[in-house]
Amino acid sequence: TAGHGSRVHPDNAVTRLAEAVATLGRTDWPIELTDTTRQTVDALAALCGAASDSAGDGGAPDPDAVAAATGPAAGFLRSTFRTTTNPTGLEAGYKHNVIPDAASAAIDVRTLPGQEDLVLAEIQRIVGDDIVIDIAHRDIGLEVPFSGDLVEAMVAALGRHDPGVPVVPYLMGGGTDNKALAELGIAGYGFAPLRLPDDLDFTGMFHGVDERVPIDALVFGQRVLTDLLRTY
Repeated sequence: TAGHGSRVHPDNAVTRLAEAVATLGRTDWPIELTDTTRQTVDALAALCGAASDSAGDGGAPDPDAVAAATGPAAGFLRSTFRTTTNPTGLEAGYKHNVIPDAASAAIDVRTLPGQEDLVLAEIQRIVGDDIVIDIAHRDIGLEVPFSGDLVEAMVAALGRHDPGVPVVPYLMGGGTDNKALAELGIAGYGFAPLRLPDDLDFTGMFHGVDERVPIDALVFGQRVLTDLLRTY
């Protein structure tokens, strides 16, 4: 209900939205490993010597502990083990002394493959029925098996330029044209080989003002990609 900013006003759209956004933004979504991320965790745990589960009984590796052992890549990896719901924008009102009748927020939601409808239903439960969810953009969560001739060719190309390098599959929280190709029955993979310094927070720079890679890393990637294209 709109009104003057000086009034006692319990029906305030900004207050209600702020409560919903804060609750959603603080939601701790559970870890749910897929076939790919289970391979990611197991392979990285073996490489990093990461801790087992919190019970300390030598069971399955704790995915977050494994991610932490990778250093700068931890934030990137943790977001592939669970759904994420990050508030990215707020809009309400036009004047400081007028209570608006509506308020809106933008939420960046990334779901695990096949969980889009379940996550939307859970978000509605979290924010409450008086909050209307309007989907600005919807896409699929995509996962393809880490196997086949193309995968073997990529692994072999890396091995020729960095002998003995371990190759570990992972999911990516970002967008990819492979989602469109998947609708045509084409299994695609992200393959951007870069040999990066251990202390470079490469994934942390995504969409940043200083996003970059070292020149020698780019040259390495060019060599591997050229090799793959000439031999596959």
